[in-house]
Amino acid sequence: MTTEPGGPHAHPARSVEIELKFDVDDDTPLPDWSGLPGVVSVGAAEPRDLDAVYLDTADLALARAGYAVRRRTGGPDEGWHIKGPRDAEGGRVELHWPLGPAGTVPDAVAAALAAVAASTDYVPIARIRNQRAAYALQDADGGLVAEFVDDHVVATDERDGRQRTWREWEFELGPAAPASAPDRAALFAAAEQAVRAAGGREAASASKLARALGA
Repeated sequence: MTTEPGGPHAHPARSVEIELKFDVDDDTPLPDWSGLPGVVSVGAAEPRDLDAVYLDTADLALARAGYAVRRRTGGPDEGWHIKGPRDAEGGRVELHWPLGPAGTVPDAVAAALAAVAASTDYVPIARIRNQRAAYALQDADGGLVAEFVDDHVVATDERDGRQRTWREWEFELGPAAPASAPDRAALFAAAEQAVRAAGGREAASASKLARALGA
């Protein structure tokens, strides 16, 4: 895949993703969030139609180093994303650039990956389409404590054409999440309890990309 000049893509937005992931059956009911500390309301479902193409080198140098790069359409954060390895607390730094044209990797994205992969010959390794329903879990002031998403995933391994489907849930901390580690741990523990009460279970893979590639 070719690269393009950085231009307005040169300065990415940066965030830290801290989340829990769970596998669920197709008929599993949604969790009851009424027992979560600090959460007083749950927003209506926001549908999102997401379509992401993941890129890597032929020898999967990015994946082996714990990185993922994708171009995703749909949703409020569509664009180019680079996710880094998880830290000791389970968080992943995510860099985000605007969408740009299909078929080209922005120079800024390639530059950000230069220290990870010697090759800049990136090829599609997976396509992940996701019918998502997102729910805002809010505090008394309307702040986003966490976002819960219910995902129905269709993933294609672009190396061999194999397709996999599954349903999963994600529970990701928002800007109004507790600041202290003990309070965050309590929120996560309550979320996990609610998920397991509804029938959810530990995710089989660490990421959608890993599962798409059979890991």
